[in-house]
Amino acid sequence: MTFKLIVFFLLFTLSSNSQTPPSIENYGAIFKVEHPDFNTDTSQPFYAVFDVTKTFEDTAIPNKIIESAARFIKLHREAGVPENSIKVALVIHGAAIFDLLNHTEYEHQRKSNQAHNPNYDLLTALSQEGVQIILCGQTAGYRKITKTQIHPEVKIALSAMTALVQLQNEGYRLINF
Repeated sequence: MTFKLIVFFLLFTLSSNSQTPPSIENYGAIFKVEHPDFNTDTSQPFYAVFDVTKTFEDTAIPNKIIESAARFIKLHREAGVPENSIKVALVIHGAAIFDLLNHTEYEHQRKSNQAHNPNYDLLTALSQEGVQIILCGQTAGYRKITKTQIHPEVKIALSAMTALVQLQNEGYRLINF
């Protein structure tokens, strides 16, 4: 009887503490543009690859370049582009590698007292939308970062150069900030 009560309490606690899964709706604010002079051709595909090389000093907020992927998706959905005509990939290299780390590694590598990577939920939401998140294997090797230290949805490529060329060969257009 006591065992059943403990199990019931644990199950109740776990179900009451469950969180809503991350959503791109929480990222990449967009603004309505009334009567644009340059119209969006919703009949063409919008395949974009974001070349992400930098991180930002403020470790409490998501990387704005990574967040742009959510903005891109939301903008084009709002404009009426069909879901199957929107594809997004992020190719991460350079200092931006830190934004892909799991919470423990983020705190350690960023030498921060913040035990939460503010990009983690964004990366989860983007991967749920089908966004490919690709890390340069050369950057990972140089920084001595392994697959176990990064977000589980991140794929490691031979190099950023390889991933960028391959994606562009597949019809993705480069967006580089």
